Amino acid sequence: MEQTPILKRLYVGGLAHSISEAELQERFSKFGKVSEIEIVTRKDEQGIPTKTFAYINITLSEKELKRCLSILNKTKWKGGTLQIELAKESFLHR
Repeated sequence: MEQTPILKRLYVGGLAHSISEAELQERFSKFGKVSEIEIVTRKDEQGIPTKTFAYINITLSEKELKRCLSILNKTKWKGGTLQIELAKESFLHR
């Protein structure tokens, strides 16, 4: 049974503050077609980055999503430990 790829929005936490869209594109395009990347850096009162994460829109099958999560989630990359999950739409209401 062939699985139809569908658009998913992933939350990717634990990123280095210096991460680029190109690096994320390269890392995640192995699993599906990346259509959009949004990198968010939260800063403290002095403007020092405290947390960097990304939202990635990617079209992939359920099988490729599971493969992506099993290979990349909780792995060390560029000084951080990746935390990957399906994005919760409730983030818009915070």
